Amino acid sequence: MRVLHTSDWHLGRSFHGSDVLDHQRAFVQWLVDLVATQEIELVVVAGDVYDRAVPPLPAVALWEEAVIGLTRTCPLLVTSGNHDSPTRLGFAGSLLARSGLHLRTALDTIADPVLVHGRDGVELAAYGIPYLEPDLHREALGAERSHAAVLGAAMDRVRADLAERPGVRSLVAAHAFITGGGDTLVSDSERDLRVGGVGDAPWSVLKGVDVVTLGHLHGAQQLSTGTSEDVVTYSGSPLAYSFSEEKHRKSVSILQIPPDGPVMVERIEAPVPRPLVSLTGTLAELLVDPRLEASADSWVRVHLIDERRPDNSFDRLHAHLPYLVELTFEHRASSRVEALDPDGRPTSDPLAIAESFIEHVTGSAALPTDQALLREAIEHVRIAEISS
Repeated sequence: MRVLHTSDWHLGRSFHGSDVLDHQRAFVQWLVDLVATQEIELVVVAGDVYDRAVPPLPAVALWEEAVIGLTRTCPLLVTSGNHDSPTRLGFAGSLLARSGLHLRTALDTIADPVLVHGRDGVELAAYGIPYLEPDLHREALGAERSHAAVLGAAMDRVRADLAERPGVRSLVAAHAFITGGGDTLVSDSERDLRVGGVGDAPWSVLKGVDVVTLGHLHGAQQLSTGTSEDVVTYSGSPLAYSFSEEKHRKSVSILQIPPDGPVMVERIEAPVPRPLVSLTGTLAELLVDPRLEASADSWVRVHLIDERRPDNSFDRLHAHLPYLVELTFEHRASSRVEALDPDGRPTSDPLAIAESFIEHVTGSAALPTDQALLREAIEHVRIAEISS
């Protein structure tokens, strides 16, 4: 059986204030075609369909387009993430299930699997666990106040139902921060899930099923569980939503689930509508750097390191980089600056002190225009003192 796993679409999200709905639409169209050509028998979206609880109308329209396109080929299992409103996303769930859209956004559906009979004879029970906020769900689940506890209680319900289905392969789709062996790849665009100082749960709370497909982390990764029989995997987001994801290779995952034995995971790289590029240097260096023109169609972050903040630096760069979305500045480190008189001796002259302060802050001596403004300001203060 072939199952496609994706998550964290964040429909309605912007990138540094720029609308990316057209990029999200291109991904949806690509995904619908991929599902049709790859003989996929179930699509799993593990949460964060939307970027906010009340999504903009164009985002809702795009989700409708995605649902219609995907369910023409196979069933679609969707869980709600921490960015979604479970009530809104789960609206009319029982009715929509008749058309192939299976929404899992509430506690009472956790142990209600989507049953898929594969063309190769594999029978799969696919369960969906929505994002579980400990403070909201621990009482109903009879669990302590932690992510590990509420996820463990939810999995107890899954394992109890699965025990009544001998010979059936099993999959759980969940939206959570799960950690395994080694480093877990996180990014700046994921919302913090910490409760009581703990925002993650170990993969061991999800044991007992053949494969766990996760949402929340934006980097595609497979967690190490210490055994080839346990597969715990993040598909990652299909688009980059922060520069911390600049090195990510965005993808969806195709799971090959055989009648028995380990599940195989194949990553299919998603289209990259606009790459992310970070450039560092002085303004003068960057304006003649060949990378500038090569990055004209990329989202660009520029970090200027110069002796002083250049005038009109954003406009001068933006003329070459239409998708420049972030500009930061750092002055080159300078030695300690003292206010000195023309003979090189320390002085308390207000003008000399102000000029030395500019040099200390910017890393270069005050310009004639700076000196003229400072003299004018000091004269105003002196006149005010005399006339008071």
